[in-house]
Amino acid sequence: MKIRPVILCGGAGTRLWPNSKNHQAKQFIDFGNWTLLGKTLDRVKSSTFDAPIISTNLKYLKEVKKHLKKHKISRYKIVLEPAKRNTAPAILASALIKDIPNEQPLMFFAADHLIEKASIFNKAINKNKTNLTDQNIFIFGIKPTSPSSEYGYFLTKKAKGNINKVTKFIEKPKEAKAKQVIKQNGYWNSGMFFLRKDSIINNFKKYQPTIYKNCLNAVSKAKLKDNTYYLNKASFEKATAKSFDYAILEKTKQINAIKLDIPWSDLGSWKEILKMYDKNKNKYYKKKNVYYRPWGRYVNLFEGKGFLIKELFVKPNGILSLQKHHHRSEHWFVTQGTPKITLNKDSFSRKKNDHIFIPLEAIHRIENKDTKPVKIIEAQVGSILKESDIVRFQDVYGRTK
Repeated sequence: MKIRPVILCGGAGTRLWPNSKNHQAKQFIDFGNWTLLGKTLDRVKSSTFDAPIISTNLKYLKEVKKHLKKHKISRYKIVLEPAKRNTAPAILASALIKDIPNEQPLMFFAADHLIEKASIFNKAINKNKTNLTDQNIFIFGIKPTSPSSEYGYFLTKKAKGNINKVTKFIEKPKEAKAKQVIKQNGYWNSGMFFLRKDSIINNFKKYQPTIYKNCLNAVSKAKLKDNTYYLNKASFEKATAKSFDYAILEKTKQINAIKLDIPWSDLGSWKEILKMYDKNKNKYYKKKNVYYRPWGRYVNLFEGKGFLIKELFVKPNGILSLQKHHHRSEHWFVTQGTPKITLNKDSFSRKKNDHIFIPLEAIHRIENKDTKPVKIIEAQVGSILKESDIVRFQDVYGRTK
């Protein structure tokens, strides 16, 4: 029996757009002729998988269908959530539809994760398919590339059959704690789940019987039209809003891990997005988008909806003007050198892999006092992303008005 992919596609992605009411959900953002949902759909077209199920809401239905058509997926089912109830009800309701046999393995993907080396991922889930039971759950760990505080971690021990049994979860630790966890062979918790339909049913019946009852009613009373299940609103709204982690994973003892050493990110912050652009900048580079300034040069890599990605090259002794912006904030990711940063009344140095956030209206400057060029990947985020939105206070090259 093939593995049924279930794509959770209802998230709003508000962390990237804290000051915008008209933001675009992360899974639909065009990062350069590709989106995270598109990458996910391409990944589940593998022969490993059965026809996908997409869990989303009415607001995103048109965009989801647009993606399905663009990526040439004609066999699918959509489960529409009539209210926001977090991942536990979304996962359960998707699993309960009649299209899924009771013992079919289900692979729950987030629509907004970037997973490279998909063949290694698919090989790992196929290898563990026979280890699934009507009770257990497999989660996916990613080998950390840094002591990041943006992800949760977990620890494991070897169990019967050479299975990695999860012994402890650590929620988004501070950097010092993250370093300790990594030394204990801790892995990032990716937020992906692999289990059979009957395991989902049994775990919800045992640990969340009320959520199970309300979701069962929502599915049994659902209307099916054009491959889309419209869940019963009155029943679904009665389901308690809980994450799958809190509702099930914190209760059951039967959690195993599939550990992977592959490039992965949930692109949940501008720092992660800037790292992605830095890694792939050659794909975006165009000579016509290079602009020279007295302090060095910059290249516009990509302009999306509400954001612009640049790479800055600040030559030795180069100093940008002391400035602010009325219509945009900025995120900087240092890829080379040790720039001196001025941010309002503070002044400090930063090094490679550091992230700096420049809020709207904040007075700021970059200086390079080193003998080597400073390189920074920058995201401008706002309503006006042009050079005209620069208010200069000081400039060593005489460019203040």
